[in-house]
Amino acid sequence: MTQTVVDFEIHPRLSGSALPDLLHPDRLLWTPRELAELTSRVARDLAAPLRELLHFDADQRWWARLALTDGVELWLLSWLPGQRTKPHDHGGAAGSFTVLQGELAEDYRYPGGPVRNRNHVAGDGLGFGAGRAHQVTGVTVAASVHAYSPPLVPTRHYETLADVPSEIPALPVILDR
Repeated sequence: MTQTVVDFEIHPRLSGSALPDLLHPDRLLWTPRELAELTSRVARDLAAPLRELLHFDADQRWWARLALTDGVELWLLSWLPGQRTKPHDHGGAAGSFTVLQGELAEDYRYPGGPVRNRNHVAGDGLGFGAGRAHQVTGVTVAASVHAYSPPLVPTRHYETLADVPSEIPALPVILDR
């Protein structure tokens, strides 16, 4: 009898939670909709243990990897008012985020399109395809759950969202976990 063992990592403080059941470690590529469902469910169903993990740092944004499989990586990020990412894309990976608490502002752009903005409050989430670039800023004290597939793809940074090229080529996956 042959048995396949799928390798995955989970944050030690979440190993006894429902998270392992949500990860589908045999799924190698997640769609934006599946990623949005994952971050929404994790933010909703694991809110209490996630809040216990949170840390806020006035000097820099804080983050912790919650899980990693061959198909998805999952992160928890904290934001103080004014803390922001640089404008970036996700190197050809699809992504999602759901706001666990507080409010985030997002400026985003698809290649060749205008820069747009929207605010996301607790419970709001979205999935996005590989061609989206954005910059996220904390409006209030906030936390968010993020997922990317394929995992371990580096981000590409821009000076401004106006610098996003007309096509965002995929970057190679980082194989060293």
